[in-house]
Amino acid sequence: MTERNPTRRLSAADLAVARLGERATLVQFSTAFCQPCRATRGVLRQVGGMVDGVLHVEVDAEDRLALVRDLGIEATPTVLVLDGGGRIVRRAVGAPRTVDVIAALGEVL
Repeated sequence: MTERNPTRRLSAADLAVARLGERATLVQFSTAFCQPCRATRGVLRQVGGMVDGVLHVEVDAEDRLALVRDLGIEATPTVLVLDGGGRIVRRAVGAPRTVDVIAALGEVL
């Protein structure tokens, strides 16, 4: 998992959600017919459910084109790991492995 702009922050309003995770947020950019997005959803929900204060947020890339362009999202699934303050600390394209998501969270928590 890598990050392009390590100082970039996202808010709950940017993602059109009520709140971000207290300790970290796993943001998944998906599209309706993306098969790997389904597997990614399962992995991120599982990890989010295992770690207190971690929230999984799924963003429909087709509905949020301005944000997708702004963040340079070029493929789905793309996963961003945000710290408790909304700072993007990791980025990955493709379906992640559970161990990789846990390792990325370990750097944030």
